[in-house]
Amino acid sequence: MAARRKAKPTPPEARRQDPPARWTLRLIFPRGELALPVMKIRLGLSPEADDVFMFHGLTAGHVDTGELEIEPVVEVFQTLNDQASRGQLEATSMSVHAYAYARKRYVLSRCGGTFGMDCGPLLVAREEMDGEQLAAATIAVPGVTSSAYLAMALWGPSARTRVLPFDKIIPAVETGLADCGLISHEEQMSLEVTGLTCVLDLGVWWSGVTGGMPLPMGCVAIKRSLPDEVKGQLQRIIGQSVQYGLANRAEALAAVNDQADRETGSTDEFIGRYVTDLSVDVGERGQAAMEEFLKRGCIAGIIPDTLPLEFVPAG
Repeated sequence: MAARRKAKPTPPEARRQDPPARWTLRLIFPRGELALPVMKIRLGLSPEADDVFMFHGLTAGHVDTGELEIEPVVEVFQTLNDQASRGQLEATSMSVHAYAYARKRYVLSRCGGTFGMDCGPLLVAREEMDGEQLAAATIAVPGVTSSAYLAMALWGPSARTRVLPFDKIIPAVETGLADCGLISHEEQMSLEVTGLTCVLDLGVWWSGVTGGMPLPMGCVAIKRSLPDEVKGQLQRIIGQSVQYGLANRAEALAAVNDQADRETGSTDEFIGRYVTDLSVDVGERGQAAMEEFLKRGCIAGIIPDTLPLEFVPAG
């Protein structure tokens, strides 16, 4: 049998170069508006009155979120602070103090913050205390990353503390487990029925030592890794939700009271203390107060250096 002849390869230069095929790509869209892709954003919120009030507009569907699908994740502040330190959520409410530990992962929103205007967290006890007694007291505190804790630590660097869940603070003082308790937000609205007395308002103290600055309490932070357009859109959504609550106060207050069976009068007073024009936009005054608060914490060796603060640009 004759051996098969192997075909000789054609030299590259002799190969015929056929012209590439031409394709025409036709994109056919349904009539009407073009549906934009949806980006899911998990937004951390606390169940406390100020957050419920500020974000009622968003959670009740009164704010257009565009192509963003926002999923509220409701947790107590201590949990939100812990999650922020790990960068778990795309955006979240958190304590201004806790931002010092989340700065590498988040930038600040100009909207959605809370400030105490000549008021703030309270030190409460079973009876009045003088300065010497207060300095020697054991203080029950709800975690060590809250803004209330930082304010207390700045007031009394050598204060003796005992960490308890926030809902155990008042019972600990009532039963003598602690001499004093550090309370903020919800607990303040029920202080009158406990029989305890306020021995120090840290917001008044802060205003006195800073020449009248508001005390920074809460803020909203947005993940640095999100596209700039998304960060800007989130900030607008948050701002519009705060504005909705302020413009529709009775409706937003009703949502707050329904959420935890509160009384309208005490809720309205509380919201008025912490949700203000600085919640709509932090402005120069709010930013200066936040910087002073965190700068003092750094100088005291309580927190790492957090300055300069970085905010999502306005607009």
